[in-house]
Amino acid sequence: MTVDKTSAIRALKEEILRLKAEKNAVILAHYYTRGEIQEVADHIGDSLALARIAAGLKEPVIVMCGVHFMGETAKILCPDKTVLIPDEKAGCSLADSCPAPEFEKFVKAHPDYQVISYVNTSAAVKALTDVVVTSSNARKVVDSFPEDAKLIFGPDRNLGAYINSVTGRDMLLWDGACHVHEQFSVEKLVELKKARPQARVLAHPECKRALILLADVVGSTAALLDYAVNNEATEFIVATESGILHEMQRKCPEKTFIPLPPEDSTCGCNDCSFMKLNTLEKLRDCLRDGYPEISVDPDIARLARRPIDRMLSIQ
Repeated sequence: MTVDKTSAIRALKEEILRLKAEKNAVILAHYYTRGEIQEVADHIGDSLALARIAAGLKEPVIVMCGVHFMGETAKILCPDKTVLIPDEKAGCSLADSCPAPEFEKFVKAHPDYQVISYVNTSAAVKALTDVVVTSSNARKVVDSFPEDAKLIFGPDRNLGAYINSVTGRDMLLWDGACHVHEQFSVEKLVELKKARPQARVLAHPECKRALILLADVVGSTAALLDYAVNNEATEFIVATESGILHEMQRKCPEKTFIPLPPEDSTCGCNDCSFMKLNTLEKLRDCLRDGYPEISVDPDIARLARRPIDRMLSIQ
């Protein structure tokens, strides 16, 4: 990195911190955002952690550096606060794979089923849901239902299939997927395991089953981070969005983290293009201008809040 670029980044960070103090704002960032975004955030975490943090904030302005559904979740939990996102185009392929009108038809076609929705969904889909889950707590939430309960799980078919496999359930799965986790290469994982036999394989449960079967550890972003920090291994192959490597490396500078590549790329990383829309310049601009701001229809927010609160109440 050149001296000029380093100076520009430093100046941007200083301006962001000044604006944050001026606006009495809090910056939240997901582990999948760029490293420089994580470095200026007040809190970083996975979806569950960010939801819990947002619910307890006292500051009047929240800037959610992540994707749109995360901003919606924060607004639903904090209706009296201003919730900003650096780029309103930061969507989610998984949320997009589950349009609310189509999901509503699916739910109505199975009236005797209770509905579990992944947090990676729109507020309108959450409003059709009995309880929301994240990858951190999906198993715990599913286990809270009676064994004979008829359950719909959406929208991620890979996460749903994984939870079915570890709980013995037979949940009815919506056919959706995350474009990042769906694209990891099993072939390249096999090659990496041969080249680095001592490396531990960390995989997110949104990955395909064939890849999960090759993993040493399957868990949420936060769980994979905790494992990397606490395990004695010094090399890890990481099958989740590459942004988490920033925090892994920060917490474990002596360890080696190898991102698993996607199938159709020579690049060593598998990035979420939506998460990477968050930049320091856009973060500065949204703090300065108070835009883009997240809004959720009050009727939808009221219905969506109940399944989120139910999730947060399950310890």
